[in-house]
Amino acid sequence: MDTSTSTTCGVCELHAEATFRVEGMDCGEEVTLLERRLRPLVGLEAMSADLLNQRLHVTFDAARLSTTAMVEAIGGTGMRMWLEHEQPTSYGTTVEWRWHLVRIAAAGMGVGLLLQGLVALGWVGAKAGEIADVLFLAAAAIGAVYPARRALVSIRSRSIDINVLMVVAVSGAVALGEWSEAASVVLLFAIAQWLEARTMERARQAIRALMDLTPPEALVRRDGADVRVGVDQVAVGDTIVVRPGGKVPLDGEILSGRTDVNESSITGESLPVDKAPGDEVFAGTINGRGAIDVRVTRLRDDTRLARIVHLVEEAQSKRAPVQTLVDRFARVYTPIVILVALAMVLGPWVAGGDMDVWIYRALVLLVVACPCALVISTPVSVVAALAGAARHGVLVKGGAQLERLAAVKVVAFDKTGTLTRGEPAVAGVVAMPGLSPAQVIETAARVEARSEHPIARAVAAAASSAVAAATDVTVLPGLGAEGVVDGQRILVGNARLMTGRGIDPAVAGLDTGGIERPGRSIVFVAVEGRAIGAIAVADRIRDTAREAIESLRGQQVTRLVMLTGDHPAAAAPLADELGLDEVHAGLLPEQKHELVQALRTRHGAVLMVGDGVNDAPALAVADVGAAMGAAGSDAALETADVALMSDELLKLPYALRLARAALGNIRTNIAIALVLKFLVLGLAVAGIATLWLAILADTGASVIVVGNAVRLLRAR
Repeated sequence: MDTSTSTTCGVCELHAEATFRVEGMDCGEEVTLLERRLRPLVGLEAMSADLLNQRLHVTFDAARLSTTAMVEAIGGTGMRMWLEHEQPTSYGTTVEWRWHLVRIAAAGMGVGLLLQGLVALGWVGAKAGEIADVLFLAAAAIGAVYPARRALVSIRSRSIDINVLMVVAVSGAVALGEWSEAASVVLLFAIAQWLEARTMERARQAIRALMDLTPPEALVRRDGADVRVGVDQVAVGDTIVVRPGGKVPLDGEILSGRTDVNESSITGESLPVDKAPGDEVFAGTINGRGAIDVRVTRLRDDTRLARIVHLVEEAQSKRAPVQTLVDRFARVYTPIVILVALAMVLGPWVAGGDMDVWIYRALVLLVVACPCALVISTPVSVVAALAGAARHGVLVKGGAQLERLAAVKVVAFDKTGTLTRGEPAVAGVVAMPGLSPAQVIETAARVEARSEHPIARAVAAAASSAVAAATDVTVLPGLGAEGVVDGQRILVGNARLMTGRGIDPAVAGLDTGGIERPGRSIVFVAVEGRAIGAIAVADRIRDTAREAIESLRGQQVTRLVMLTGDHPAAAAPLADELGLDEVHAGLLPEQKHELVQALRTRHGAVLMVGDGVNDAPALAVADVGAAMGAAGSDAALETADVALMSDELLKLPYALRLARAALGNIRTNIAIALVLKFLVLGLAVAGIATLWLAILADTGASVIVVGNAVRLLRAR
């Protein structure tokens, strides 16, 4: 039954999309084979393969083409394909299962016959050599059954892959009387293919570990009892119970209980975050010391973690420019090598040379021509880097963004909420003689306790302990607030409020010079018309801002710039304190947009860091846009090229290090693949390389590049 997603399309009668799982898709050659089998189908619009996750995404006209027809078109290729959300057809009822058994049996028999042939070579007698040759021939024939089947499919699809080259090589070795060589090549090919598949599977398992973070069940409170059910059976609004040490199964809001939650799976931060009623918790995070009741706000496929996983998977299918370049090179490289192999045979034939020698060399050349390691060298590095970044709370939207991130020369920061916390805090206090700064703070906090103004919250938060709120509190917009404490009227506000009430702090002897700084707001406190102190409030620099700035300078960043809409008086001192190269203040969104373009022209690729919403124009025009604290923002997740899931600035230099390491890894992998190929090609032309060496070089290169790329999962 066709259960693909359908939407409207101006071209198709019935536009649809489907994502398939493809078992056996382990190399670029298999992707080419899939494309050749599917593209001729009427109604197919587009297709893209995710080699690492063995997925195939297809868009098609459901009025003319069904998913069943696509699955049937893949039949006989040695691969199996099924819709991702469905269970695969049972092996026991498919032709593929029989071929799987044949492959195992053939490999076992081939190994056995090869070993017997090697033993027979040591026998004494006239017939010993003939017996050994028969055993070698039988081993080669049986071992070549599966490659021959795949080769036939490739030829029918007008494609030349490693299986075709293998069959040609083994047939040629047999024709030349190289019986043991033919049998050895088949055995080594089977072992090498198994090693390559195992290495790829290990890479996939390492990446899947990111995806398997949420528990399959939840403890739901129903009719006064706690019942354990599958997470798919939980509805929005249900109350779930999360015990100490347990994983949060779904996104929700805490109804009761206090705890600390390890959110490293979302934000990459290992330090637990304190949570209280009203706070949000995310699926896949780990509850700490307290039991909590949580009201579910998002279902399984809608959770923040599910969104992140979806974006990571989507990013894996987006090709980096270097990958496109490699693919184009591979398409040209293989035909050229085949032509060279033909020339190696025809040249000596025309010149009257030893044909057997040159045919053998040409066979070696054909085997080593397979570009699988070269084709896979880029995507495996990109995927490993994307998955590694997501583990550390950095979401990169694709290979192209990763490549652009590696080229960054300029980092431009928004100020509020990026370099600073975006939340005012008390920066200094002065008190009249006979009073302590703590008394001034606590007096002000009693009036500000019920206000939602950011400055009021900062004053209330600075009190050493919870204080009783004042009575008869009145908020005075643009001025401050007043209230009554123990029968005394207290004013808390700016200089305009004090002047309007006939209070002059300077006349009273209150000196605020020690706490006044550019960018700070001064809040005066008066009791019964007499000033008792003043509080300086300012936005706080993030704890790790200086360390992040210094680290970025060590990451080949040549220019660090602040772009802010704040007043120059507040922006300039902050920029000086952090050691930034430029500061542009009082900017409108369109002016930030223009400045980012100017920075790119003058200095090179620009990374713009902001909140993903207010800085949208600047983020959009930058080479790479990075959003801070995206764990709680849908808009930031969708708009930014790079989403820092926490408010941790140190994730920026990590992201640049990883991007540059990934690009270096890709270059290393390409170099490994090409050097091994051309080395064996040279040895083949010189007559030094053998068929078994060519097989080892081909698949050995694939194993090496995958293993090298997987290291990016652990990069820090």
